[in-house]
Amino acid sequence: MAVPLRSLTSAGESVREAAVAREWLVTNGLGGFAAGTVSGVPTRRYHGLLVAALPTPLGRTLMLNHLSELLRLSDGTRFEIGGQERAGSGLEWPGAEHLAEFRLDFGLPVWRYELGATVVEKRVHMLHQQNTVHVTYHLIHGGPVRIKLRPALHVRPLEGSVHGAIDEPYTITAIEDRLELSTTRGYPPLRLKVYGRRATFALDSGKLDNVHYRAEAQRGYADVGELWSPGYWSVDLTADTSTTLVASTEAWDTIGALLPEQAAAAERERRERLLAAAVPAARSGVGAELVLAADQFVITPSGRREDAARARAAGGEVRSIIAGYHWFTDWGRDTMISLEGLTCTTGRHVEASYILRTFGQYVRDGLIPNMFPDGSNEGLYHTADASLWFFHAIDRYLAATGDRATLAALMPKLTEIVQGHLEGTRYGIHVDPKDGLLVQGADGYQLTWMDAKCDGWVVTPRRGKAVEINALWYNALRLFEGWTREAAGDEAAHPFAVHAQQCRQAFNERFWYPEGGYLYDVVESADLAGGDDTACRPNQLLAISLTHAVLDAARWAAVVDVARAKLLTPVGLRSLSPDHPDFKPTYHGDLRTRDAAYHQGTVWAWLIGPFIDAWLKVHPEDRAGARRFLDGFVPHLDEACVGSISEVFDAMEPYTPRGCVAQAWSVAEVVRCWALTAEPEAGARDQ
Repeated sequence: MAVPLRSLTSAGESVREAAVAREWLVTNGLGGFAAGTVSGVPTRRYHGLLVAALPTPLGRTLMLNHLSELLRLSDGTRFEIGGQERAGSGLEWPGAEHLAEFRLDFGLPVWRYELGATVVEKRVHMLHQQNTVHVTYHLIHGGPVRIKLRPALHVRPLEGSVHGAIDEPYTITAIEDRLELSTTRGYPPLRLKVYGRRATFALDSGKLDNVHYRAEAQRGYADVGELWSPGYWSVDLTADTSTTLVASTEAWDTIGALLPEQAAAAERERRERLLAAAVPAARSGVGAELVLAADQFVITPSGRREDAARARAAGGEVRSIIAGYHWFTDWGRDTMISLEGLTCTTGRHVEASYILRTFGQYVRDGLIPNMFPDGSNEGLYHTADASLWFFHAIDRYLAATGDRATLAALMPKLTEIVQGHLEGTRYGIHVDPKDGLLVQGADGYQLTWMDAKCDGWVVTPRRGKAVEINALWYNALRLFEGWTREAAGDEAAHPFAVHAQQCRQAFNERFWYPEGGYLYDVVESADLAGGDDTACRPNQLLAISLTHAVLDAARWAAVVDVARAKLLTPVGLRSLSPDHPDFKPTYHGDLRTRDAAYHQGTVWAWLIGPFIDAWLKVHPEDRAGARRFLDGFVPHLDEACVGSISEVFDAMEPYTPRGCVAQAWSVAEVVRCWALTAEPEAGARDQ
């Protein structure tokens, strides 16, 4: 994938804005990452060349924020290829006119700079399962070049504010050709080394003031801060010798285990194996790009060591899924929705089993965690649907693998979940014995996936009997009934069949909204005077799309037609119909403004998955038509975070991407549906 920035226009300003708006992301399989804009100008507090995933209680920590790059040619001409934005003085990016191309090579970012007759390429990758980043420069034509590299940092938690002075001293330690930078706050040292010809380091420490982060200003957060630099390296770049800056929090023996060329080759080989393992329809083209994007989210949580010890004692490993970059951690709901696309479609079946078993360890009172806060071993359990999505994820995993051993290991936990819901558990989650429908809701909590909350304001509380919660509950009951019958026979399974039938009957009696020709979003709502919420939302599609559809088949077409007419966009589904008085057309502004729009019209990419599943149930022969619903995601791979899919989009044209620039369930559902809708001869999805 290539983004030829220069071809956008011959005017430098438009090229500048395009490169400042587009972002790149590289991850390390631990939850750590490197990220920035194509221009090199940091616009978010999350941008940096090394965000390390450190053990609890530290969590993800920004260790290396910025790298200034000055290239001096043999004739003495100097080019600065990076940039920054300073409060009061605006964007400073003198290298804009020299950036000829930005592309992804096997999912990894490559910059191509043309400096007269001299051409230089820059590449960034992280070592898998290490908090180590390599920034490498290759001379493609011309030269030689002398490079001056100045690192700058403000060591802080990922969510820490950029605002305020850097008061504490950083200790600088030189060990032969290596450098260590240490703080006094318990963080590991940042270890730095440059590989290249005639590399020297000049101790020239100082502060970079008034660094402006424009995206933070737009989001209503502190947006001006300072960075500190210890000095700079100077190193030759020649046709036969590349230059690599290594930054890491690992031990020196780990850092030195692979030379830069060996590390790059190992990462390339790992990515080739990822593509080879995927289903045939996802091994090339757009499918392959999505497989490599999917890899960014599957992680080994680096901080939860006790959980890792328990998993290894049982012969497994801890695995989880980061919900989105840059600010999300691992979330139960997002993990279970994403599991099929991120692991089954991509052929990562062993890791899928690890993920399911990992979350099985966390079941409490019949619930799996909603999310794990950064730097914490303890999950938060305020969710009514994550535990029900757990059944769906297991079902899809079994369809892909037939692995009954994992199912058997999880059955005690699944039993605990079902019994917890039947008897009642936290946050008012319980089955109404009168009709078998699942009720949820507690004051001050947002328990469904529509979970925006700001300063105590729950925007869409949806307390009562929510449509997708009951679709998921019915699906879970039917799955559990079948698994119980398989393990223990008809008599053991019978009670769950009874509960499922009661739920199905009540659902079809209560949720159909005849005036609208679709399903109520919530019935017996604790938040509406009338009791039944007529808002047209995409949640109703789960009554069709899941393995066991709770809605009578005679009503499927009507619901799908309404969703297509009112909710479908080129990049997912609106969270609320435009004809509703609470509809918000854009998602922007400070936190309160954004949260007010988050589920009130804002488009969610992941919802294309349930829509396509429902479409194919109504139109089982229309695989080509279903594929066309994915067309809008292809150009999106060249905007926002290049090579990935954003969390949300504005609800109206031009459907501007918003929120997290790379979201797990967005990528997961698009890659899953890409394989699902492939023509059979191109390699249909494994059955």
